[in-house]
This record gives sequence, C-alpha cells and structure tokens, in this order.
Amino acid sequence: MASPSVFLRTLVVAALAAVLAFAPAQAQRVTVVTTTVTWTHADAGDDDLGYIEEDAALLDDEALAEEEAFAATRRYAPAATLATLGQAKASFGPFSVIDAATARMAGDVTSATPRQFAAMLAAFPGLRRIEMIDCPGSLDEDANLALARAIRRAGLETVVPAGGSIRSGAVELWLAGARRRAAPDAEFGVHSWADEYGREANDYPANDPVHADYIALYREMGMDAAKAREFYALTNATPFDEVRYLTRDDMARFVALN
Repeated sequence: MASPSVFLRTLVVAALAAVLAFAPAQAQRVTVVTTTVTWTHADAGDDDLGYIEEDAALLDDEALAEEEAFAATRRYAPAATLATLGQAKASFGPFSVIDAATARMAGDVTSATPRQFAAMLAAFPGLRRIEMIDCPGSLDEDANLALARAIRRAGLETVVPAGGSIRSGAVELWLAGARRRAAPDAEFGVHSWADEYGREANDYPANDPVHADYIALYREMGMDAAKAREFYALTNATPFDEVRYLTRDDMARFVALN
C-alpha cells in the first residue's frame, strides 16, 4: 500500500499536469524554483559531551569583554615601548612568548586561559617568568583562580615592569608568582568581586564559605592568616564597578618582593 506522502505527491503531479494541459501553448514554459533549508539538530544530551569547543568559548568571552560592566578602569596606558619590545615567538591567548625564558601577558583571563597556559608550558618548558604588561582582570573567576594556582605550581616569577598595570583578578595572578617583582611605578588595581547576580563580597555573610576560598588562596601565595584577611578586606572595601589603585610599596606590606 502506498504511503500517504506518496499518494499526496501523486495528486500534486496530476494537478500540475491538468493545469499544463489546458494552458495556452506559449504559457507552457514552467520555471520551478526550489529552496534548500539546512539545519543542525542538537540532541538533548549534547550538553553532557564532556568537552568545550574552544572557538565557541572564546567567542562568548569576547562578547562579554565588549560589555561595559567588564571594562576595568585604569589611570594610564602602558608605556608604548612595552607593546613593541621583543618579537613574539608564539601566542597563547593573553600570553606571548618573547624568549625561551619569558612570556608576556596582556589581556583578560577567560575560561580558555588555563588550558592556553598549559599548552604554552608544554611547548616552552623552559619558561621562567611572566611579564604582566596590561592585565585588566578576568571574565571567569574560577578560571582565574585555577590559573593562579597553575602559575604557582610551575614556579614562575611574576613581574610588573615599568609602565605596567594589573587590575582585579590579575593581581591574584601576580601574587601567585614563586618570586615577585614590580617596578616603582607599577600599578595594582583592586576592587570587590561580584557574582553573576551582581552580589558583591560584602553582600554575603561573614561566615559564607566563599570568603574562605579567597583567603585560602592568599595563604597559598605566602600570606599569613592575618595578612590574608587584611588584604581580602582591603579589596572588598572598593565596590566592583570602581578601582582602588595600590603601589608597589602597598603590595610589599602583604607579600615579599624580590
């Protein structure tokens, strides 16, 4: 037995033939236009594939970076010489490898940055330091904390050279250095963190575990308990949409500089 779809096509063909049979001869030239529509079907379980498409992740992060809410303010641009000094051998997200021992960092931390950092270390195992030129912070706080711990495990030195500026989560990356250096005019911008709902650190109860996560990170980076709590309170005293600038000497109150 013919299926309903076959029967329907037969009726359409018959009707078209009948129209053509009664039409004037000069009108029997028929042009058929077809339109092809394609689409991709996503199964309900695609979210559980266990991997992230890097290009898609980067696109999302770039879109976030364009939002004014994520644009941290700064006092001055990095010195022009910093942008041109050294020919990059390779780039990994915000990192550019300048020589066998040195990588330069400029830009935000995104969800992709920890794996970009791991790829850089695999390709250049002799790296010893990260020069932080112009680092606004992070668009993914979990990724930023993971990157800080990865820098610490790798034993890298973190450096803010003359004219350099680091803000927000980038300050935690500098703190993660096994050795830390900063020029006298280095700029450190701090402020409170905020969650996806716009709630800031001081909106959470003092005993909320989220505070302990940050204090634990500062302890890992070499601060004693008192200094870790003091530095955490200092950062949270400034609202998320503002920036408080600290100097090299200010940072030296909390961690040893080399």
